Amino acid sequence: METIQHPDGRVELKTEALESIQSSPLYNEDLAPVPIEKRNWTTYNYAALWISMAHCIPTYMMASGLISAGMNWWQALITILLGNIIVLLPILLNSHPGTKYGIPFPVFARASYGTIGSNLPAIMRAIVACGWFGIQAWIGGQAIQTFFASFIPNWQTLLGDKIGGHYPTEWLSFLIFWAMNIAIIYKGMDLLRFVENWAAPYVLVMTTLLLAWILYQAGGIGFLLHEPGKFQTFGEFFPVFIPSLTAMIGFWATLSLNMPDFTRFGKSQREQAVGQVVALPTTMVVFAAMGILITSAAVVVFPEMKHEDAWDPVKLVGQFSQPVVVAISMFTIVVATLSVNIAANVVSPANDFANAFPKLISFRTGGLITGIIGILMQPWKLLAEPSGYIFSWLLGYSGGLGSIAGVMIADYWLVRNKNLNLGDLYRTKGEYAGWNWRAVAATLLGCLFAWIGLIYEPLKILYDYAWFVGFGVSFVVHWILMKFRAN
Repeated sequence: METIQHPDGRVELKTEALESIQSSPLYNEDLAPVPIEKRNWTTYNYAALWISMAHCIPTYMMASGLISAGMNWWQALITILLGNIIVLLPILLNSHPGTKYGIPFPVFARASYGTIGSNLPAIMRAIVACGWFGIQAWIGGQAIQTFFASFIPNWQTLLGDKIGGHYPTEWLSFLIFWAMNIAIIYKGMDLLRFVENWAAPYVLVMTTLLLAWILYQAGGIGFLLHEPGKFQTFGEFFPVFIPSLTAMIGFWATLSLNMPDFTRFGKSQREQAVGQVVALPTTMVVFAAMGILITSAAVVVFPEMKHEDAWDPVKLVGQFSQPVVVAISMFTIVVATLSVNIAANVVSPANDFANAFPKLISFRTGGLITGIIGILMQPWKLLAEPSGYIFSWLLGYSGGLGSIAGVMIADYWLVRNKNLNLGDLYRTKGEYAGWNWRAVAATLLGCLFAWIGLIYEPLKILYDYAWFVGFGVSFVVHWILMKFRAN
């Protein structure tokens, strides 16, 4: 035996086994299993992680996309709650191997896809994360733009007229925020944990203060909560509810794959599971509800403001006349966006790119690659349409990530019964060497069924259920193919 299994179920490699894999081309320090003494994240750390990730502008704006699609406030909140309860299940199932073996997502993927094949799910996940990184970086840049404009006269036009549809100072603010993300990544996971721990309560307190202030100014919650929505019958509501629910699952479908990147540092399975169960669904609903209430009141307080602009907190706070209020609010938005961007959109692709070329790409280099691709994906265009990122961006990629989740969960829980050969995950000639074509075939079939509705209209219903279809098809196909192999 080359592993030690501790009483709490966590596993680590013996010293001689660890030394034997360090020369492997599949090994580097960032991908190595975390030693037991360094697995020190507690329930609070995981709760704080989710609270800080959920307290972001896309969460705040999420309900707006649903309401603009015709839902009223409580229909939007129920959709968000259900989506997050559903996605919590694959999150917890894929979190388990991270805590048990101390391994990140791309190394865990080697068990089901093979040591080379794992690059398929890793790169698919990384590309989505790069897009999200760009979206969050653009939002953070807009907050910095408003922050500077609050105390620098004529800041917006200071460097000239628009270039590519945006002022030069907007591009500068975007690059400043982008650089802040990269700087924290270069400092490592300990700084990330520090940022998450203090950002979570800070953002919650500041958002609560903004909510209290604007409700006081409005003398109530405004007209929005009393609007009936466009759907008078269940038959009208259901066709919008299903793709919306799928999109809500898609919002955290990325983290449903790569939570091992964080749970590998967990003190126990209970610590990570409780922290996630308590924090994720509750925080998402509460923060989305805050967005609805603040927006409802804003329409009353600022009647000259366009209704769609009220859903954007950066534009909303820009209406305030006091520079100090604007500056503090923008700083809060920057902190919120920074904490979620690094945790949700940089850690995973940095590990994923490192997995592709472990001896050439470190975690830091992977983070830099993520940032560059995030710019190249032009996030300002992804955010151009208010509801576009829900029904195009989130819904579209959820089918692909659901297909990966189905394979990994079936493989770990049914095929291997939670037992992995830890050392062979880092060996080129071990149990998981090369490609597992069964996992690849299951993933491709899942993607095919999830996305075929895009090109063949009669099957559009499958696209509306993209995550469910991709997950279900790949789960069943992988399990059957692996069971056939075993027989």
